[in-house]
Amino acid sequence: MTTPYDAIILGGGAAGFFAAIRAGEENPGARVLIIEKARRPLGKVLISGGGRCNVTHACFDPAQLVGYYPRGAAALRGPFTRFQPADTVRWFETRGVTLKTEEDGRIFPVTDNALTITNCLEESAQKAGVTLWTQAAALSVKTVSEGTERAPRFVVAVRKTESGLEEELETRSLLFATGSDSNAQAMLSGLGHTIEPHVPSLFTFNIQDPRLEGLAGLSVPLAELRLLQADGGAKTSVNPQRGPLLITHWGLSGPVTLRTSAWGARWLHECQYQTGLLVNWVYPLTTEKVLEALQGYKNTPTNSRKKPGAHPLFDLLPARLWKYLTEAAGISETQNWADVSKASLRRLADELSAGRYEISGKGQFKDEFVTCGGVRLDEVDFKTMQSKKIPGLFFAGEVLDIDGLTGGFNFQNAWTTGWHAGGALLA
Repeated sequence: MTTPYDAIILGGGAAGFFAAIRAGEENPGARVLIIEKARRPLGKVLISGGGRCNVTHACFDPAQLVGYYPRGAAALRGPFTRFQPADTVRWFETRGVTLKTEEDGRIFPVTDNALTITNCLEESAQKAGVTLWTQAAALSVKTVSEGTERAPRFVVAVRKTESGLEEELETRSLLFATGSDSNAQAMLSGLGHTIEPHVPSLFTFNIQDPRLEGLAGLSVPLAELRLLQADGGAKTSVNPQRGPLLITHWGLSGPVTLRTSAWGARWLHECQYQTGLLVNWVYPLTTEKVLEALQGYKNTPTNSRKKPGAHPLFDLLPARLWKYLTEAAGISETQNWADVSKASLRRLADELSAGRYEISGKGQFKDEFVTCGGVRLDEVDFKTMQSKKIPGLFFAGEVLDIDGLTGGFNFQNAWTTGWHAGGALLA
């Protein structure tokens, strides 16, 4: 015998809760169930932003907002016009959560505590009449058809971890908000959906290079990174990225590295995270502009007896990094500027604006593990987040082949797609 529910949501994360709350609030008395396999729900919300929860980003123009999504930008344009970061801020503030915007555009609760967000979501779900099962795993999903005129029913087999008991549940509206969970992806594939392979999206670069040794902790406020093909040619399909760059014990990190990894995620996976990388430490200066500045400095009489390694030319470049790069260009500590050859100046200009480094692997960005991959987007109606293949089947969050850059964009995808799905679940 199966237990009936009006809507079942697989996954108790940000997208699942947001959908459940809207469905419950707009349909008083409806039986809405969230099934979460972990001991407690909203695990990613709790660890995001170093435990502060980066709720969203202060980008309120949908046309600009979609530019932060390496995959999913076109599909999200319509949903963002109907529910965007400004709506997210209002949603939380009407429920008593005050948010703040930091200088880089990231939005956090004023408490700087992720529990503020998880408590709000859990309390809102409870008030909306949503039932939550934790430590419960969906084992299988099957459809039961009732003729051509009606949408199918879904029968979900669930096992409760602590007791080991299994139960069959029935619903006409089933939402997958399961992120990159492999079992859920297998179930969706069995239902006829195409699953794009999952690969890491936000990560740091492992680089072992003498030019970086001993410089861990140094940063450059604005640099440009360009991925290279194995043959050394520029990878034109991967956009050059600009932003703050951080040198670490293992290589390179910082916002520009994460953006580069996100835009090049699939290609980097294909080449097993081993490829060349061009670094412009003095962006937006080009090689020719840098060479011009170096020549102008050398040709100034008052500089002729100065030591190049001891006098950085570019204010925002750390002195120790400048020294390492002059040595890499073949300029010794004993030389004066007057003794530096044209060839050495050219090598230094290249080191500063187009230094080549070899990526030998990837790291992980703290606890915020993001992947690209998931349900193929052309199989989903982004007005309702409903499957184009199976009526009554819905999707929200990272179960879709959508991923955003770091800074609150992945949560905004969860809030937006969850809000749309929640509004359509029981319509």
